Amino acid sequence: MRKKIFNNMCLLALVTILLSSLLITFVYYGNSDARMKAEVREEARYIRGAVELSGKDYLETVKNTPNRITLIDTDGTVLFDNQADPAAMENHSDRQEVKQAVTAGAGEATRMSGTLSEKKFYYAIKLENGQILRIASETASVFAAVLSMLPWIIGIAVLVAVITVLFSNFLTKKIVTPINRLDLNHPADNVVYDELSPLLSKINRQNEVIDQQIRSLREKQEEFTSITENMSEGFLVLDKNTDILSYNTSALRLLGADAAPAESHESALALNRSAGFRSAVDAALSGSRSEQLVRQGGRCCQVMANPVLREGEVEGAVVVILDITEREERDNLRREFTANVSHELKTPLTSISGFAEIIQNGIVKPEDIPRFAGNIYVESQRLISLVDDILNLSRLDEADVQLEREDFDLAALARDVAGRLKDSAKKNGVVITVIGDKTMINGVKSIVDEMLYNLLDNAVKYNKKNGRVTVTIENDQNGPTLAVTDTGIGIPQSDVDRVFERFYRVDKSHSKEVGGTGLGLSIVKHGAAFHNAKVSLESTEGKGTTVRLAFPN
Repeated sequence: MRKKIFNNMCLLALVTILLSSLLITFVYYGNSDARMKAEVREEARYIRGAVELSGKDYLETVKNTPNRITLIDTDGTVLFDNQADPAAMENHSDRQEVKQAVTAGAGEATRMSGTLSEKKFYYAIKLENGQILRIASETASVFAAVLSMLPWIIGIAVLVAVITVLFSNFLTKKIVTPINRLDLNHPADNVVYDELSPLLSKINRQNEVIDQQIRSLREKQEEFTSITENMSEGFLVLDKNTDILSYNTSALRLLGADAAPAESHESALALNRSAGFRSAVDAALSGSRSEQLVRQGGRCCQVMANPVLREGEVEGAVVVILDITEREERDNLRREFTANVSHELKTPLTSISGFAEIIQNGIVKPEDIPRFAGNIYVESQRLISLVDDILNLSRLDEADVQLEREDFDLAALARDVAGRLKDSAKKNGVVITVIGDKTMINGVKSIVDEMLYNLLDNAVKYNKKNGRVTVTIENDQNGPTLAVTDTGIGIPQSDVDRVFERFYRVDKSHSKEVGGTGLGLSIVKHGAAFHNAKVSLESTEGKGTTVRLAFPN
C-alpha cells in the first residue's frame, strides 16, 4: 500500500510537470511566433511608407537590417534584395505571398527559402506603383529562443521532481504509519482516521457476517421467487392464523384477487371468499389434506391444501391452485360429443331397426315394401354420412391427415361443388352463382372440397324459397379469399359464436326437416385450421349469412 501511494504521488507530480512544461513551451513558442510575425508586418508597413516617400534609394539605408528585404517589380523581377544578388534571383511572380499581395494588397507564407535554404516567414505588401515589397524573417529564431530556455525548464523539472519524491515519501509515511500501528485485537482503543474507524469496530465485523448471511438468504429467496413466479400454478404459504407468508402472482390471478396483499400479514381468506377455498384452507389448518373446486368468472380452479406440521403441531398450510378450466371444458366437450354421437347414431339405427322389424314380421303390404326399404336406405345413408363426418372430423382434430398437398384452382373447385348441388338447389328454388377468376392455392383438395360442399349445402338447406347463394373468390395482397353468401333465414346473434361447435344446431326443429349431421361447420373450422386459413361468419337473422375463408399466401 505504501509503495502504491508513493508511486502514484510521484507519477502524478511528474506527469503534471511534464504537461506544464510542454504547455508553457508551446504557449511561449506561439506567442513568440505571433510577436515575430506582427513585427515583420509592422516593419513592412513602415518600409513601404518610406519607400513610397523616398523611393528605392531608401532600401540602401536599411540594407543591414537582420530581416530580409526584397523589392519585386510588377512582372515578378527582383529589383532589390539585401541578402542576395537580385540579378541572380529567379522571377518571384509565382511566390504565394506575392500572388496574394497582387490580388489582395498583402500576403504571407512560411516556407524554406530557395536562395538561402532557411525556413522563413514572408510578408508581402503592395506599393502604390504596383511593385511588391517583401519582408522575410527566420522562423528558426523563434525555436532557438525556445531551445535556449530548455536547460532552465529541464533544471526546474528535475528540482521539482526531487522535491516531489521527498515530499511524497514523507506524506506516504505519514499516511501509512498509523495504519501499520493498528491493534487489530483491540480496535476500539485505536485512534485513527475517522474514515477508517467503522472498518475497525466489532460491529462492522459482525455486520459483515450478517451481510454475508443476508446475501445467502437473498440468493435463496431469489431462487425461490424465480421458481414460484414462473409457475403457472398458484402458490400460497399460510401460517396457522391463515395469514399469508408467501405467494406468487399466479395465485392472485387464479383466485381473482383485486390487489396484492399488504406488506403486513393479510388473511388468505380475503383473497377469495368462496366456500370451496375457505373449506380447503380450514381443513389444512385442521391437519388434513383437502382438495376443492373453485369456480368464478368462467374459470375453474382446483385448490389443494396441505398442512405444515412441526413436532406434530400444525404450524400452517401450503396451498396450490391449478387452473383446470381447459381440462373441464375438454371433459364437457367430450361428454357432450359422446352424448350427441350416441343420439345421432341411435336415431337412424332405431328407424332402420323399426322398419326392418315390421318387414320381418310380415305386417307390411307388398306394395309398401319399396317405400319401407327406401326409408331404410335413406336412414342408412344418413348413418354412413354421420360416421364419415365423425371420422373426417376426428382426423382433422388430431392432425392425422396423411394427404399430399397440391396446387389447384379454388374457383374451379367452387364451380364443381356448385354443380354437384345444382339439383338440390333447384329443388328448393335456390340459384347458386360463382364469381371469381382463376385463383390458385396450395392444400389438400379433398379437404377443401368437403369444406366448400358443407358451406354451400348449408347455404342451400337453410335458404328461403327462390333464394340465392353467391360464392365470391378474390385474391388480394393478403392471400386468396372465398366468401359464401346466402339470402336464408340467418343466425341469431346469440348463436353466432357457437355454430362451429360439433352437433350444435340453431333451430333443431328446422334442422330435423332439412337433415344433416350438425358437423358441417365444425369440419369447415377444422379444415381451415389444417390449412392455416381464417374462417369468419357474419349473419343477420331473417336476411342471410356470409361465411368467409381467408387462405394464406
